[in-house]
Amino acid sequence: MYEGPVFDADNHYYEALDAFTRHLDPRLGPRCVQWCDIDGRKYQVVGGRVSKVVTNPTFDPIAKAGAMHDYFRGNPDGRNPLEFLQDREPIRPEYRDRDARVRVLAEQGLEGCWLFPTLGMLYEELLVHDVEAMTLTFTAFNRWLEEDWGFAYQDKIFAAPYLSLADQDWAIRELEFAIEHGARTIVMRPAAAFTKDGPRTPANPEFDPFWSRVQEAGLTVVVHAGDSGYTANGYAADGFSANFSGGNMGPSIKMLHMERAIYDFLASLIFDRFFTRFPGIRVASVENGSEFLPDLFRKLASQHRRIPGFFPEDPIETFRRNLWINPFWEDDVHEIAALMGTDRVIFGSDWPHIEGMPSPLDYAVEVKEFDVVDQGRILHDNAVALNQRAPR
Repeated sequence: MYEGPVFDADNHYYEALDAFTRHLDPRLGPRCVQWCDIDGRKYQVVGGRVSKVVTNPTFDPIAKAGAMHDYFRGNPDGRNPLEFLQDREPIRPEYRDRDARVRVLAEQGLEGCWLFPTLGMLYEELLVHDVEAMTLTFTAFNRWLEEDWGFAYQDKIFAAPYLSLADQDWAIRELEFAIEHGARTIVMRPAAAFTKDGPRTPANPEFDPFWSRVQEAGLTVVVHAGDSGYTANGYAADGFSANFSGGNMGPSIKMLHMERAIYDFLASLIFDRFFTRFPGIRVASVENGSEFLPDLFRKLASQHRRIPGFFPEDPIETFRRNLWINPFWEDDVHEIAALMGTDRVIFGSDWPHIEGMPSPLDYAVEVKEFDVVDQGRILHDNAVALNQRAPR
């Protein structure tokens, strides 16, 4: 049984009430982010539209960490999904305070963690119509993030600044800010870049100046689940929020294709021969699941056969060398380890989100069949290596 250190590659904060506005000129609020009151409840107005992507963006009260764990385990008791969310509590200090979080990490048996946004992963899509407003919003957000959490606090909490390629000049400036302030990772959503000139794939050569600087600095690029703007093409209501009908949360087409965004993002990196130009860039897929991987590998192998000479090497080998995968805790980690190798699988609990683990080390049972060395790789070594800058 593995008894070594554990590093959690997927932790979250719940944003402070002024996370988007503390460093934002109030005059820009109507284009960026403001608060409003509707029928006695607080909502954020993003890009001039009321956002209801989460039920309560104040996060107080909040459902308990891992509240839907049994639901994702298969709902053995056959409960209505909404029942899992009825037990709420006042927001805990560790969800917003870094010193409280450091103490909780120790209690949880964690050496450290990567820390990602909650609301911050959802707002780029709401601002795609106004690229300048998006950059102003996330400049303010990243300043708040560095101020409240830091990018490498006590070498235990490693928060990732949010970047977008919608404006490359802005992205390079934010990247320099991240480098200067000690960031180990940057985070972006799995989506095309919606520039003022139209959408572009993330590996479009026009973004090579940005990626050159990423490679030179050696930061890990985390592609984290968020609102990628995918449409259900009329089969279900669009928007990031889950659909509720008659008080019940039922299945929809959007739930079936939720891994499509990361599938397309990673495939586009391979198809655009991104890692031929930037062999030193490390990309980690976090909280996107992994059930897409067997089919993606089949498609990559098919394209390699059909277009001989297009890829400079087997694209699956390229994928395995430059990409790391964080499976959902309910995914078959053994299947993914067989495809990627145990040195390319990273553990992330999604704590304290409702769909994650009640306590991060609840995940240990999922890897108990691996030998101790492989357990250590998945639970610690791989993420810790990615957390070190590797400049080239």
